[in-house]
This record gives sequence, C-alpha cells and structure tokens, in this order.
Amino acid sequence: MLEIFSYTFIQNALIAGVIVSIITAIIGSLVVVNKMVFLSGGIAHSAYGGIGIAIFFGLPMLVSTSLFCIIVAMLIARASYKNRENLDMLIGLTWAVGMSLGIILVDLTPGYQSDLMSYLFGSLLAVSGNDIYYMASLLVIVVIIVSIFYRDILAVSYDIEYADLRGVNTKFFYTIILILSSLTIVISIKVVGLILVIALLTIPIYTSSFFAKNLFSMMTLSALLSITFTLFGLAISYNFDLSSGPSIIIVSSLCAFSVYLFKELRK
Repeated sequence: MLEIFSYTFIQNALIAGVIVSIITAIIGSLVVVNKMVFLSGGIAHSAYGGIGIAIFFGLPMLVSTSLFCIIVAMLIARASYKNRENLDMLIGLTWAVGMSLGIILVDLTPGYQSDLMSYLFGSLLAVSGNDIYYMASLLVIVVIIVSIFYRDILAVSYDIEYADLRGVNTKFFYTIILILSSLTIVISIKVVGLILVIALLTIPIYTSSFFAKNLFSMMTLSALLSITFTLFGLAISYNFDLSSGPSIIIVSSLCAFSVYLFKELRK
C-alpha cells in the first residue's frame, strides 16, 4: 500500500491537495462571511473563458485563466461595490459570456481537446510540478495579505458600513477579497473542476461553522477539515478508479450532512 507514495504523481497530488485545502479554507471563509458565494460562482464559470483563451493561443493554463479571472473580479467589484441592485444580472452576464467565449475558442482550436473534462470536474492526479509552485506562491500571498490586514478584512466582512466610518478603505479590501477568491477558484479547478469549485469553497466552511467561534477559528478548522476531505477523497479516487473531484465533494458532503444531522438530533 505504501508503495503508491513512491509515484511522483501521487506525491504531487497530495502536496497540491494540502495547499489548495488551506487556501480554500481561508478564502472560502471570507467568501461565506461576505455573502459572496453567488459572486464566486459567476467568477468560477466565467473562468472557462480564460481556459478557452489558453487553449486557443497555446498559453500557460493557470497564468492565462488567473489573469482573465482577475479582470472579471475587478469588473464585478467596480460595478457591484455601491450598486447591489443589478448584481444578479451582472453575475449572470459574466457567467454566460465567460462560458460562451471559452466554448467558442475551444471549438475554433484545431484538434481534439482531451483535457476539457479535467477542467470541468478536476484531475488532481494530473497536477504538475509547475502547478504546485504556482499554488504554493498563491498560498504565501494569501497568508501574508490576510495576516497583515486581518483586522481590516474582518471589519469589512462583518460590517462594511461601520468599517467605512472607521476610515477603512472598504472598496480596496472588497476588491482584494474578490481577486483572491478568483485566484483560489483557478487553482481549485485543478482539484475539483470549475463545476464543483463552489462546493470546495463552502462545504468545509459550513461544517466548521457549527463549532467555530470567530473568523480565525473558522479558517483554521476549515483548513483541517478540507485537508481531511481531500486526502480521503483522493484515496477513494485512486483505489476505485474514480474522478478525484467528485470523490472529494462526496466525502465532504457526507461529513457535512452527518454533522448537521448530529446537531439536529441533539436539539
């Protein structure tokens, strides 16, 4: 059994799974607290536009998709910061345009694109060394930003109007949260695919919310849960020859449902 850890692709998958679990726990907590789940869903599906651009022009996938999602996140942040009335329409628009652009560019690209299913549903076992370097760099950036600006981000997350009165640059931190969310979504596509990425961002946070007392404890507990879910899902994926993304989400969902049921029975 232990010989499987001698394979490079297994080692890469384990490292990537742990890194992405920590990042999604930190950013997912901010997404949930700031009620940006639907916003993140729009960015996640618009990411297909960045995938299409990378395939059509032969660009590095993570870099191309990251830049595309950063642009989308900045546009959404600018349009939705003060004007939330048309937010649903804006998200739907970016969602549809991004997906359509990606599909058209893939259709125009000569040859059969065999990797498309991995972008939709994830392929953790196909993570490369360069992908890990990119993920690790993002983890460092996320930890540094959240550590330095934790109090400001906390204020913006729980009461943006009060934070504004305190002199916090709420528009800047609102945009930063969206940009970090978009980058997290991009690297999460490697793990669970863009269709299931929102589940990875929310299920561990939902489960930890039953026990966490504050934002920091939510991030910490979510990271531990997310790592556990990812490792169990990866083991099931490898042993039963299943897709890694759905396996991770099923494990996460079963745990979340069990915790919810236990809490309800205790009541």
